[in-house]
Amino acid sequence: MSQTVTVRKVENAADFKAFFEFPWTIYKNDPNWVPPLLSMRRDQLDKKKNPSWEYMEGDYFAAWRGDKIVGTIAAYINHRNNEYHKEHVGWFGAFEVFDDQEVATALLNTATEWVKAKGYDAIRGPQTFTTHEDVGVLVEGYTRPVLLMPYNLPYYKTLIEGAGFSKSMDLFSFELSRQGAAEHATGERLERLTKAVMKRNKITVRQIDSKRLKEEFNLFKELYNAAWDKNWGFTPMTPKELDGMVTSLGQFFDERFAFFAEVDGQPAGFVMGVPDFNQVLKAANPRPGVPEFVSLLRAAWYWKIRPIIDTARIPLMGVKESFRNKGVDAVLYYYVLMSLLNAPQIQHSDAGWILEVNENMVSIALSFGSTVYKTHRLYEKKLKA
Repeated sequence: MSQTVTVRKVENAADFKAFFEFPWTIYKNDPNWVPPLLSMRRDQLDKKKNPSWEYMEGDYFAAWRGDKIVGTIAAYINHRNNEYHKEHVGWFGAFEVFDDQEVATALLNTATEWVKAKGYDAIRGPQTFTTHEDVGVLVEGYTRPVLLMPYNLPYYKTLIEGAGFSKSMDLFSFELSRQGAAEHATGERLERLTKAVMKRNKITVRQIDSKRLKEEFNLFKELYNAAWDKNWGFTPMTPKELDGMVTSLGQFFDERFAFFAEVDGQPAGFVMGVPDFNQVLKAANPRPGVPEFVSLLRAAWYWKIRPIIDTARIPLMGVKESFRNKGVDAVLYYYVLMSLLNAPQIQHSDAGWILEVNENMVSIALSFGSTVYKTHRLYEKKLKA
């Protein structure tokens, strides 16, 4: 007979170490999982370093069978989300578990009861911990994740639904290969249309100026919150979060894949593509017990000395509300895709995620020859009638 499952709050260094290292146990033999740098995971979980915890409250929990950790979860309240969207919901994240319904239900029930005890109306997730970080559980497309996208094994969907959660929202990721673009005649078909839209609506596009990166990143920060305003689930970033995102993405920044759009001379939107550093991390294989400088040396080899990156991700694109419905988003998408197709080493591009309800962007991505190749899902459970 198997031992009883117990779930307890992470309260000491030993508990946190087990919680922190658990993903390396779950995905030990999985060919697709990409291990993060230990410092990346530590900064995400550290409530003193992750600026999102300045407006959140929450706890970490781990499930145990005897002295063996068998699952993890976080339960938390995002006060900025509730204030901005006039909601009254809690969240779960950092959800990792073996294929065991008893353990998964125990973890999800613990998070649910934690949120319910705070008096909230529903619990939603997984999200670790905001829309700017790991969002959703992968339900379609179980291949290697690209940079800054979550990954999980196929059984997670079944376990979450088995604990009484229902779909809240799907997020699509689109893939376009160099071969697919050629077959679809992406450049030839859309260049004339793009130029016509630009002329009609007085749209101009410029590449980011690498000689003025500080000013350019300040402009990006100004545009970011305005461009994503009123999107489902979006909560504006704080100045510290924006600075953190710029610092993080700055490590992978490539000026060839970043553009600003203007309408009649006014800043209207932006798009940024980045090389898929996950290919490097996969090869470097950072893990507990290996000093991070060793992992960084391995990463440098696969990044700079014997580069292996052949994929790029387009994680950021947005258009200010006052300039939407003018074709700015399609124009930006065209420019970044063409820049990727003109980079000989890039064979594949990922555009994601895009909300399933964002019909305009879904339509644009499909019209360029991209296909949906991954779907992540947010789940929800109502706590009040």
